[in-house]
Amino acid sequence: MSENAPLKFAYWVPNVSGGLVTSTIEQRTEFTYDYNKKLAVLAESRGFEYALSQVRYASSYGAAQQHDPAAFSLGLLTATERLKLIVAAHPGLWHPAILAKFGITADIISEGRFAVNIVSGWFKDEFTGLGEPWLEHDERYRRTEEFIRVLRGLWTQPNFEFSGDFYRIHDFSLRPQPFDVPGRAHPEIFQGGNSTAARKLAGRVSDWYFSNGKDFDGFSEQVADVQGFAADNDHAVRFGLNGFVIALDSEAEARDVLREIVDKADAGAVEGFRKSVQQAGNSTSDGKGMWADSDFADLVQYNDGFRTGLIGTPEQIAHRIVEYKKRGANLLLLGFLHYLEDVEHFGKEILPIVRELEADLDRTGDPIGVGHAR
Repeated sequence: MSENAPLKFAYWVPNVSGGLVTSTIEQRTEFTYDYNKKLAVLAESRGFEYALSQVRYASSYGAAQQHDPAAFSLGLLTATERLKLIVAAHPGLWHPAILAKFGITADIISEGRFAVNIVSGWFKDEFTGLGEPWLEHDERYRRTEEFIRVLRGLWTQPNFEFSGDFYRIHDFSLRPQPFDVPGRAHPEIFQGGNSTAARKLAGRVSDWYFSNGKDFDGFSEQVADVQGFAADNDHAVRFGLNGFVIALDSEAEARDVLREIVDKADAGAVEGFRKSVQQAGNSTSDGKGMWADSDFADLVQYNDGFRTGLIGTPEQIAHRIVEYKKRGANLLLLGFLHYLEDVEHFGKEILPIVRELEADLDRTGDPIGVGHAR
């Protein structure tokens, strides 16, 4: 993807109850399929190109009820015309060939709009509760790498062979193959994580690397690290960044809403989430795991979305988004408090400013830190 390519925008699909913040503040967002159909149609009409369906199997941390992301995404694909649906999936709970086969069918039905986000896993109880082993941190990423290599192989090669520690494929072909999209080798493969193991994995095999919410310096450090690993492997990777948007007429009003979200946090749920995810993050040898340095307020939005700082007026948010583009972002993955209203507002009030700023950036080459990065 060219550095000058327009930023892409995705939204978190609210396919689990409780919204995108673990707080008792009002969230005019529903996890029902009918609500999500309306949202998907609205989002694609307002400039969103992707939507990511969350994966959660057990009631936990504010998400009391959950829809399966694969089935849910297939439904949303049939309700839309352009929106790409990214299905989150766990190695260990899916076999890569079964996900590959499901993906081919979904890709053909949607004419090339299926993608996956391979999640190595942070919620131990989901694995142990289902009788599956909970691997050590870096072993989970080793399994994920094999999973991705099998996915890609089955999507692109007949008579595929693979012999790994976790998966073995013997002279296997999947027919039909994914929908033929010019310029696309196979359905896009996203992957997240913050640890060194996650960064090296992205630098070897993933098409996209998702970052949890980060400030400018944190995101720049992550991009540089992953790009270094990718260069070592002659591999290209694109970058998505998580952010939670609070856009109001004044920065003070937006900050007041953020303060109310945190003040009304479900402390027990946030603390339970913190214990679970920081066990996962701190289990890495270098302490760089996801959520390893997140504080209570960060974890109220469970992918550190407040850290990205998309809080203020439409103009402030648009300028900050473009500053992230200068630092390597190709896609922004966004969450909202009141989805239908906020997605509409984003498309009408913020996205046009982003496109104007991108046009200015193309003309001037405006360097990092110049302008209105707030």
